[in-house]
Amino acid sequence: MRYANKVAVVTGAGQGMGRAIAQRLMREGARVVAVDVNEANARETIAQAGGDSAGMARVCNIADSAAVKQLFAAVDEKYGRLDALVNNAGIGSARGDGFAKLMARMSERGKQLARGETPTVYPDITIDMEDEGWHGVLNVNLHGTFYCTREAVRLMVKHGIKGAIVNLSSTSALSGEGAPHYAASKAALVGMVRSMARELGPRGIRINNVMPGAVETPILKGVSQEWKNQMIAAIPLGRIAEPDDIASVVAFLASDEAAMITGADIVANGGSYFK
Repeated sequence: MRYANKVAVVTGAGQGMGRAIAQRLMREGARVVAVDVNEANARETIAQAGGDSAGMARVCNIADSAAVKQLFAAVDEKYGRLDALVNNAGIGSARGDGFAKLMARMSERGKQLARGETPTVYPDITIDMEDEGWHGVLNVNLHGTFYCTREAVRLMVKHGIKGAIVNLSSTSALSGEGAPHYAASKAALVGMVRSMARELGPRGIRINNVMPGAVETPILKGVSQEWKNQMIAAIPLGRIAEPDDIASVVAFLASDEAAMITGADIVANGGSYFK
C-alpha cells in the first residue's frame, strides 16, 4: 500500500493506460481523481476499483487552462492535498492533420513492397497538415500537460507536500517514429521535465517522464496492421506492451521508492529503442 493516505490525479483515466494507472494507484491505497473528457468512462474507472471511497471522476478538457484550474480547485476542496499527478492524457492525431491520408499511403506502400515493387507512394503527412491539426495535438499533449503540472505544483506548494509528477512521453520523442506533431509534443516534455526538475527539486517535488513504445490502447487502433507488424518486428521482447506494463512503471516513479529519481526519462518499450 505505497499510496495509503495519498491523493493522486490521473488524466486520460477513462481508458487504456490512464485507466490502468488510476486503478493501480487505487489498489495501492490512493484516492484517485480520474480525469477524462468522457464522464461515463471516468466513472467506470472509479467504479471498477472500489467506487466513491477510492476516488472521484471529473470531466476536464486539459487543453483549456481555465477548466484545469477549476479541476484542481475541486481536488483541493475535496481532499485538501495532492501527492501525485500523472499526466497521461494525450492524442495521436487531430482534425486537419492529414493522418487518415498517411494511413492510406502506408497501406498502399506496404502492398507495393509486398509485391516486390519499388514504392511510388511515400509516407507523407507534413504536406497535408493544416494549422488546426498541428495545434490540436500540441494543445493536448504539451500545453495541457503544462497546465495540469502548473496547477499541481501550486497545490503541492500550498500544502507543503513533497509530491511527484509523472508525464507519459513516448519513444517517438527519441526515435522520431510517428507523425511530426506527435513526436514534437512528446519530445518537448523532455526539456520541460529537466527544467522543472531543477526548479522544483529544492521543494522536494519530483518530476519524470515515462517513455512507452507501442501500447495496446485506443490510440493504436488508428494505426494500420502493416504499421503494427513493423512495430512488433522491431521489439526485442516480441510484443506490444499492455497498459498494466506501463502502470507498474508509473506507480514506482510516483512512489517514495523512487525518492532519488527526478528529471529522468524512463524508457519502457520492450527494447525497441535504447536511450
